[in-house]
Amino acid sequence: MVDQPGDGEYPEHWEADVVLRDGGTAHLRPIHPSDADAVQAFHTGQSQNSIYMRFFAFKARLSAKELKRFTEVDYRDRVAFVITIGGEIIGIGRYDRLTDPTEAEVAFNIADAHQGRGIGSILLEHLAAAAHENGIRKFTAEVLPENRKMLMVFSDAGYDVKRHFDDGVVSLEFNVDPTEKSRAVMESREHRAEARSVRELLAPSSVAVIGASRRWGTVGYQLLEHIIEGGFHGPVYAINPEALELAGMMSYGKLSEVPQPVQLAIIAVPYEEVAGVVEECAAAGVKGVVIASAGFADDGERGLQRQRALVRQARANGMRVIGPASLGIANTHPDVSLNASMAPTMPLRGSLGLFSQSAAIGVSLYAASSRRRLGLSSLLSAGNRADVSGNDMMQYWEDDADTSAVGLYLESIGNPRKFSRIARRLARTKPVIVAKSDTMGLRLPPGHAVRTTQAPAGALDAMLRQSGVIRVETVEQLVDVAQVVSGRPLPAGPDVAIFSNSQALGNVVADSAAAHGLGVAQVVSGLDLDAGQSVAVPLLRKALLDALASDAVHAAVAALLPARGLTVDAVAQVLAECSATAGKPVVAAFTGILDPGINVEGLLGTGGCTVPCFSNPGAAVAALAAVVRYAEWAARDQGHFVEPPGCDPRQAAAEIDELLRDVTGEQLKQLDPAATASLLGHYGISVLPSAPFTTPDEAVDAADSLGWPVVLKTTEPALRHRLDLGGVRLGIEDAESLRLNVLQMRRALAAYGDPALEVQAMAPVGQACTFRAIEDPLLGPVISFGLAGDAVNLLDDWSHRVPPLSAADVHDFIRAPRASRKLFGYQGLPAVDVQALEDLAGRLAWMKDNHPEIALVEFNPVLCGTSGATILAADVRIGNAAQRTDSARRAMLG
Repeated sequence: MVDQPGDGEYPEHWEADVVLRDGGTAHLRPIHPSDADAVQAFHTGQSQNSIYMRFFAFKARLSAKELKRFTEVDYRDRVAFVITIGGEIIGIGRYDRLTDPTEAEVAFNIADAHQGRGIGSILLEHLAAAAHENGIRKFTAEVLPENRKMLMVFSDAGYDVKRHFDDGVVSLEFNVDPTEKSRAVMESREHRAEARSVRELLAPSSVAVIGASRRWGTVGYQLLEHIIEGGFHGPVYAINPEALELAGMMSYGKLSEVPQPVQLAIIAVPYEEVAGVVEECAAAGVKGVVIASAGFADDGERGLQRQRALVRQARANGMRVIGPASLGIANTHPDVSLNASMAPTMPLRGSLGLFSQSAAIGVSLYAASSRRRLGLSSLLSAGNRADVSGNDMMQYWEDDADTSAVGLYLESIGNPRKFSRIARRLARTKPVIVAKSDTMGLRLPPGHAVRTTQAPAGALDAMLRQSGVIRVETVEQLVDVAQVVSGRPLPAGPDVAIFSNSQALGNVVADSAAAHGLGVAQVVSGLDLDAGQSVAVPLLRKALLDALASDAVHAAVAALLPARGLTVDAVAQVLAECSATAGKPVVAAFTGILDPGINVEGLLGTGGCTVPCFSNPGAAVAALAAVVRYAEWAARDQGHFVEPPGCDPRQAAAEIDELLRDVTGEQLKQLDPAATASLLGHYGISVLPSAPFTTPDEAVDAADSLGWPVVLKTTEPALRHRLDLGGVRLGIEDAESLRLNVLQMRRALAAYGDPALEVQAMAPVGQACTFRAIEDPLLGPVISFGLAGDAVNLLDDWSHRVPPLSAADVHDFIRAPRASRKLFGYQGLPAVDVQALEDLAGRLAWMKDNHPEIALVEFNPVLCGTSGATILAADVRIGNAAQRTDSARRAMLG
């Protein structure tokens, strides 16, 4: 935060770029005293009716006293936001805290020319988030009955709004704590706005190439040529101040000379000219820009500053930005036919959507998909990904009927929690393939605010699996999987039939399938395919159809060596026909083809009937196995995100607010046992009480209170769980034994500086487990589970999940550690109460999802026996959570 005039510090973290209902962008920020003139101009520009609706009376102008009150706020009890485009205020929303400190009155005023763009809903979301941060839980409002638009803003918000009519005014009140319904409403509005925003970019009514050139080989030359040769259906304008004619059409010196509106601008000018060009685009009303120019985040700190300024400028004027350093975009829909990219030809028409960050990877994706004959619906290269991201593209693809599967190559994930939420929803209907190398890590794209992850290793991959994403590591693996899922039925199970004209090869493929977790229903090897095409093709067709007709076979792998007189095309065609007839996937691997003129990788077949083919069976089996795992996830009932019984998030939030009153900055506060027990109790979580002591007599008194037998242990973190190092003594049954054990433990631990001791009642015998939850700057809440001791301390055998968790997520979470076998009966020991662990995991996840202020929770150990689970120790730390990466605010990353 930075100091500003007024009663409080100006909260910079509340500033955000937002996407409006029609896909345009605007800037939202807290109001400032310097806005007085702009607020007056906003007010005087309103119609009499709008002013009356806001103030219940007509005011031609605001008085100096009113302007002072409206613009000078303390950002806690009185908060106001403005939404601007091009620096002009188009909407104002505010709240004022009431006598009850948990309640505030809220009001809005939207410019006449911008009503219907969802501005009121956005202001309400951001005001609710700010209010929640300031300890306010309820909003009230007074609205005239004829102000139907504002009444709709409240009724459509997803909150439980209570209303009553009194003295000619509709009085409203509602709790602003996020609920499942309000979250769903906000996500739906966000989805529609972002999907429309991308749709406007991929299907523009007109395009201008700024920096178009007649010099062959330049970026400006190629972009213009590709758009024209791709057959774009709308008007195309070439902008170059030094040319009269380009590509057989008249050129314009600058964008303002173009006689018709331009919706999309492709910018290919030197980086030092880009900012001026973007300013021209804003003045001309352009909706989006694709910046091919480099020299921004790829040029060190200087470039980062240029990029940030560029994005702020574009968003503030209602424009989206693709790039900088973008390869471009393509849309193969016949009504659009746009190839505004460096791809030399329009991609094949198909149903795969592709997204990449760097231009180099974009080229590789285009080349690999073309070589495999994979048809695309759309392609977008985000370059530095300063604005439009993979999250935006997934929002668009979810609604795009032309896209049946999507592939993304990610070098960074700017908002992983939002990615998880969107990917999970998209993957329910369309496969989502993500290429992410192990060395990528988790970081923001260049040019964004610096935040570093604290998440444990493996948390990001766990989030991807949890979201149903098919995770691969390379471009080649991405297209391997893509050609199996594009336009093809998903396998209904894991069992495959294997066909080969070599017994040895068939056995190798069967072993590979088993190693990838596939069931081998049957192996048909040694097929005689050397008798000529007229004999071999019917033989192969019959064998394949017979196998696929079985309910025990869900897919087939054909691994074939070259045969006399039998062409690859002929085999591929019969495999494709059998797959279509049976409605089950078939993959083919043609091994040993040495002729460089024969391409055995990709989709082979004719008449729209194709089969995915590979040059080696290992890749074929790996791709099919990945699709099988995805199909199992998609077919599974994921359960609901249901609040566990006995939880009281509102009371917990109020308690956290009170505990944080003396916490400033990034300071963390470790809760004492009483505060820990109270806070956890609001989520139905209890910790077995313990009592510290200083003398043996105090220890005996504590044991009498807690109940015998007791455990004696040190509170030293490194020793408190270490029976082997003398930090724990179990099963002490009487006062004499306790006094003796206290003396012995103090002598044994003297080398550690005489650490403090405590006693605790003995818990039922069980398996020791541990739970941990953190608030990560990038992933948001992350919860972890493992079996206490060497499994987590030495082998790092944790499972991780990102809340919210469905019932299926909780089920998998507890079973994910390798050592979890011990929970289900191991070496003669009885199985433990796994349901109790699942209940605890669900409560911890719900609590962490609701309260970003909780920075750390650790339960260690948790003893789980045959009936119930007991938490023996809990560490809870809280801090100010001014900003969560994926908060309730509908904001663009930047």
